[in-house]
Amino acid sequence: MSVYTAIKGIANERKISVYKIERDLQLTNGVISHWDKSMPRADSLQSVADYLGVTSSFILNKARNRE
Repeated sequence: MSVYTAIKGIANERKISVYKIERDLQLTNGVISHWDKSMPRADSLQSVADYLGVTSSFILNKARNRE
């Protein structure tokens, strides 16, 4: 599983769209979907984790454990 897929799963559980996360955090439109194939910057990942109420480690572990 990619970081994007992990974030999307957590967001879906909280009934939040990835687009809303990007908009609320003032991230570039579509940047989170690019994390499907590349690793995010640490500060961006931390911002998303804070927004979702989890740690960045939780997201990374979820992405790693489901591959």
